[in-house]
Amino acid sequence: MEKEIMVSITCEAYNHEKYIADALESFLMQKTNFPFEILVHDDASTDRTAEIIKEYERKYPDIIKPIYQTENQYSKGVNVELINTSRAKGKYSATCEGDDYWTDPFKLQKQVDYMEAHPECSMCVHAAYKVSSSRKKAVAKVRPSTESRIFTVEELIEGGGDFVATNSIMIAREKVGEMPQFYLNAVVGDYPLVIYAALKGNVYYIDEIMSAYRIGVNGSWTDRELGTLSKKTQHVYDIASMLDEINAYTHFQYDAVINRTKRKNYLCLLIEMGEKEEVKKPEYSELYKELGLKRITALKVKHSFPRIARVLKAVKWKLIT
Repeated sequence: MEKEIMVSITCEAYNHEKYIADALESFLMQKTNFPFEILVHDDASTDRTAEIIKEYERKYPDIIKPIYQTENQYSKGVNVELINTSRAKGKYSATCEGDDYWTDPFKLQKQVDYMEAHPECSMCVHAAYKVSSSRKKAVAKVRPSTESRIFTVEELIEGGGDFVATNSIMIAREKVGEMPQFYLNAVVGDYPLVIYAALKGNVYYIDEIMSAYRIGVNGSWTDRELGTLSKKTQHVYDIASMLDEINAYTHFQYDAVINRTKRKNYLCLLIEMGEKEEVKKPEYSELYKELGLKRITALKVKHSFPRIARVLKAVKWKLIT
């Protein structure tokens, strides 16, 4: 009798011809005592991404199950993640973008082992490296804790969208269930998803680096959505709106941390905009101290010396890529 699929790996790709093979190989190298499927969604790439996926599909037709769009869905406002996850068969789903990859061949097994032993767990995440886009040189870590533990709802709200690595996420699909409206309305996917998972059960963090998140990828979400100050401003307001929806959804149980997070996001925007008088207001004094000198200096340089900031960023990428 054929075993049921335990994990559905979901991978969204667009113009990732340089990286998609790394992602697929990192999925295929997983050593597990259970079956898994690889659900790849190519959003009408204009490069060789779809062609590369087809090569892997021919080699592994029982594991790799692609969707090849003929028209870009993201540009139409369609949630491509939902398109991909809606066909998942696994008890759990694990996600990884087409330009990222996993580094530990036992990643899936470790996460499933924990979640099977702890049915109250709705999501399991882990640490990750940030690596340069071409050389895969580690330049930083996404490590929200120095020990394996459960994260509180408050920590996940205040931590923001980059608190945990997206490519570390594994979800208990039945426990999380149907996505709420605040998730469907959100401009980002991972931030509201992590918060919602914490509302439905425990979010457990494994303090092991098991994946790599590429930075400096041309055409990445960060470039598209946060590339200019006006886009950053809109993003701050969009996140505030999402947090307001979460506040209403939870009947204002997390009102204090939500309002604090909104103020912190707005403060960072004010510093980058050079609004000195606004920054000096009493409601920002404690948050200003918590940001730390390094973060504040970086934000001020972006405002006062944008050209220098761009040059420094370019030099940094030249050194690490």
